[in-house]
Amino acid sequence: MPERGLFCRKNKWKICLAGFLGDFAGVVLLFGVFMLTGMSTEDPSLGAFFEKLGYGVGFNPFSHLPAFLVVAASVALAGVVIFSLDRAILKKAGLDPEAAKRSALRLALITAPYLYFFPSAVLYNA
Repeated sequence: MPERGLFCRKNKWKICLAGFLGDFAGVVLLFGVFMLTGMSTEDPSLGAFFEKLGYGVGFNPFSHLPAFLVVAASVALAGVVIFSLDRAILKKAGLDPEAAKRSALRLALITAPYLYFFPSAVLYNA
């Protein structure tokens, strides 16, 4: 691409915004699961499961396998949203479909919110 610098300057804010929207989609999933785990239940074993799941999603995904899977699904959802939006942006900007797909895939893999896996319990001593 001869005008690569101009292309990047022209489209970087759109791609950045797409990344934030993808991250937001992942946060909505995490927040929804976290809020659902706070609901009361009659069954004590189900209540204990929800308590562990809520702690895992909110503070330490490595403490409970289902919590880890929820966080992994959230990161994957964010990555898929980032990929879809970036591919559409790059196609509209004039890249051929194959180059747009490759570039969007790289962007999605690099910028997926892997920080969701960080155990925030370390920060809060929870």
